[in-house]
Amino acid sequence: MTSPASDDVPDYAPVPPSALGPALNDQGYYVGRVERNLYWVTDGVYNSAFLTTPDGVVLFDAPPSIGHNLQRAVDEIAAAEGVSNRVTHLVYSHHHADHGAASSLFADVVRIGHEDTRRLLLRDDDPSRPAPEVTFADRYTLEVGGERVELAWHGPNHTPDNIYIHFPDHDTLMFIDVVNAGWVPIYNLNLNLSEDVIGYMGAPATALSYPWTHLISGHVGRLATRDDVAVHQQYIADIEASSREALASVNPVPFYVNAGANVWLGIKGHLNAVTEAAAAPVIAKYTGVLAAADIEEFTTTTTFAIMQSLRLDKGPSGPVHP
Repeated sequence: MTSPASDDVPDYAPVPPSALGPALNDQGYYVGRVERNLYWVTDGVYNSAFLTTPDGVVLFDAPPSIGHNLQRAVDEIAAAEGVSNRVTHLVYSHHHADHGAASSLFADVVRIGHEDTRRLLLRDDDPSRPAPEVTFADRYTLEVGGERVELAWHGPNHTPDNIYIHFPDHDTLMFIDVVNAGWVPIYNLNLNLSEDVIGYMGAPATALSYPWTHLISGHVGRLATRDDVAVHQQYIADIEASSREALASVNPVPFYVNAGANVWLGIKGHLNAVTEAAAAPVIAKYTGVLAAADIEEFTTTTTFAIMQSLRLDKGPSGPVHP
């Protein structure tokens, strides 16, 4: 594998300091207290959480990029607080491997997740992500060692099975792969091709309907706030509004005429023009506000996904032939 020379790296806008989290330790992770006995762990790109209780530790997601540092983080807190370091339960936020493929590092734990998480993990047959034994359809209250965590499914968003994990006694919500604190979503509405665009766009409002101060969002190096969610919502709303305007203003006819018999080339030209017109003002507005806003591929692919969803999900995709 080769690495680009420093001279080959484009000159992008500096990352706003507000987008950055705490420094990592020598082993490549940071662990911090969220509230009371709820802690979060990050490697600067991914994050997860754990709850210490008298009956053991409950782990929420197991990103492989953090890997064995998850147990090291638990050990660090357990030694400092004089509590058990034994992980007894593991909750999957959803089935994706980038958030769960270190699950197999933890033996003899009770795995919990949405019923679709079990279905999808059985389908994928990945030994690094054993399917949850305890599942639920809409809501599940997890009670361990006198602590209570509310798990809920409010419909598909990033994935069909992505759930909301609420810690009512810790003023915290964990909701993965939708909002990135201080950063734009990357390719196609975040890291792993969000599967339900309309659900993805509506999910932040559902998250804000919960009472919380701290949001564990699954990515980047800091916790999110309610203000972060509001900025994300505005970014997405601006893309939607700009996409509607571009769909109405870009004339598709010349692209198809110029493409002749190659209709796919006509579609490419038309939809690329709409996407570029819609994305440009959003990129300009959020550069310096959200980190990586000026990396055009991120906003353009997100814009394309939203624009296509407007055409196909909300409609109409175009004028009806007389």
